[in-house]
Amino acid sequence: MPRYPDHLMSEGPANPFPGIKVLERRIGQNIPHRLGSNEGLDMPHRALREHFGDALAEHVYCYGDAEALGVRQRLSKQQGIALDTLLVDAGADSLIALALRTTCEPGETVVSTAGTYPTFGYFAKGQGCLVVEPRYHEAPGVLAPDLEALAAAAHEENARLVYLANPDNPSGHLHSDSAILKLRDALPDTCWLLLDEAYGDFRDDAGSEFAAKAIPGVIRLRTLSKAHGLAGLRIGYAIAEPEVLAMMMKVRIHYAVSTFTQAAAEVVLDHPDEVNQHVTDVKARREKLAEHFRTLGADVLPSATNFVGIRLPSAELAAEVHQQLLAKGVLVARLAHPALANVIRITAVQAALEPGRLAALEKAIKT
Repeated sequence: MPRYPDHLMSEGPANPFPGIKVLERRIGQNIPHRLGSNEGLDMPHRALREHFGDALAEHVYCYGDAEALGVRQRLSKQQGIALDTLLVDAGADSLIALALRTTCEPGETVVSTAGTYPTFGYFAKGQGCLVVEPRYHEAPGVLAPDLEALAAAAHEENARLVYLANPDNPSGHLHSDSAILKLRDALPDTCWLLLDEAYGDFRDDAGSEFAAKAIPGVIRLRTLSKAHGLAGLRIGYAIAEPEVLAMMMKVRIHYAVSTFTQAAAEVVLDHPDEVNQHVTDVKARREKLAEHFRTLGADVLPSATNFVGIRLPSAELAAEVHQQLLAKGVLVARLAHPALANVIRITAVQAALEPGRLAALEKAIKT
């Protein structure tokens, strides 16, 4: 079993402010008179009400539910995930930082693919970790994290944690469930696998039995930013064994997810048909966008996400296209890592399909 930092192995620390919602559940009754929590309950919020309406204003007075029970209950019911294997936090980015705080001490080594989602490396270095980065596996039509290289590096460097985005950001590549389990088995027993599934809703097999499992030695991260359209409110969730989540709760910012964010997430989760239609529409746009550029002769990377990656012949050409589009007020992503700087990534929104919107990219491909 992977290890935790020594300072977390004692009984504490414990959350000093679990909040009134947690207390109400513990004592089995409502507490209508909040005289001890030092919130601004008598603030009239005239300006806020005038600007946003009473419905929003009513959510801003009080600290939120530190356990986000309403959100977890909905996720559990919809996806078949055991309630005690779910932890809600302020988006997948916050969960990455939380997972690192839970598993790693300064000076320890972590492993991730060179050029994968850069926020992981940002947080890992901020935690004082050494980041080892094997290269992507590249081949015609393929840009994928090299799972064998990740496992080998974990052994060679005695790594505490391996990070993998699946589907990958920024390549869009999807490894099979069996490949993920094989990777977990190939890692040292003392090494964690941090599995970032932020784009998992766009998989063709999303919602499978495997997707609902807490896997020993694995912390799975997901978000409501993409398929649920709540990026600005910052909310996501982790799936892991209950004892792992209990350790994560020791170092979690207990009110990281606001009352309003939780309420908004509950409303969106209560309308899964809208979410499902959005996912269907995004996937259709993704395929239409990919086919358009394949027809032009582009090297389009397979994608199981809400974006399409196009690999250009050189980083210089990608930089030129990026600047030409930016000058027209069009922002696409040119991958920052030097090894991937020839890749342009386009989000599959309707605007990407408008004729002439990506003319500079189309011209570069044709020439």
